[in-house]
Amino acid sequence: MADDTSPVEFSLAFDAGGECVVRVLGEAVGSPRPRDFLDRVAGEYGLVTDRLDAVADLFLPHEERQGPFTLWYSLIFRPGSRPRIKVYLNPQISGATMADSLVSEGFRRLGIAGGFEPVIESALRRGDRDNFTFFALDLDDGPLSRVKVYISHEAAESEDVERAAELVPGTDPELIREFLAVLGGRKGPFDGRPLVSSYSFVEGSGQRPGNYSLYLPIRSYVPDDEVARARVHAILAQFDVDGTVLDNALDAVSNRPLRNGVGLLAHVSLRMGEFGSGITVYLSSEAYQVLPPRKRPVLGAPAGLR
Repeated sequence: MADDTSPVEFSLAFDAGGECVVRVLGEAVGSPRPRDFLDRVAGEYGLVTDRLDAVADLFLPHEERQGPFTLWYSLIFRPGSRPRIKVYLNPQISGATMADSLVSEGFRRLGIAGGFEPVIESALRRGDRDNFTFFALDLDDGPLSRVKVYISHEAAESEDVERAAELVPGTDPELIREFLAVLGGRKGPFDGRPLVSSYSFVEGSGQRPGNYSLYLPIRSYVPDDEVARARVHAILAQFDVDGTVLDNALDAVSNRPLRNGVGLLAHVSLRMGEFGSGITVYLSSEAYQVLPPRKRPVLGAPAGLR
């Protein structure tokens, strides 16, 4: 899950209205059945697993299906509410060549078959450089309960993800360019860890996604976490978000000097569309290892780093 293989990651989702939601992404370790955790907490959290049940045979492993992960859980903590759970499935569980077919069949079973081709045409236009990487489901029956699909874009330019975002009403290409320039220090190519797009489908949106999110793996494009923090603060300020919340979270997760490593600030996402707009910041637990910082470039040197 994380660069140091630790099975947990934290994130702070800042909504456009100012609310902050805390999320914990985890993976069950040592469990013989991927769904054991869900089965134990389903009653306590009021989970609705109908959609997961409908696609489980596509994405959950058996003898012929193996992959880098099978089932991840995101626990979503919102003030005044009981935790919600989202699950991530692996479209490449049967191999990369089967991913498109599994996602297409998953869309069909979940009643959004008409959304598949527009996603292909918008976000998977560059052959084997664009690939489905996650298929996610909210396990509740609220009006904004989502089916989400994620696409990785190897060595993408800003215009590639701007094109992907056009599928969703309410996205802003100028905001995408600013997001990439501030956090990634460039407009492309992003030839370290790839940019990722996601589309969210909810009941009221029909066959079209109602939200587009862009994920930048900031740890690949900064020399250390001190630089990453400064860039993230700049983006949060554009959304009138108090960066103190982020700083408190960083202090809670790690007590090391930010300049002494890279990867504590792992990803940042920009969320746009008809619902759920905002910024999300993802923090590594660094439970097993702190990755060493890179040499800071001299003024004017290329900013891209692996």
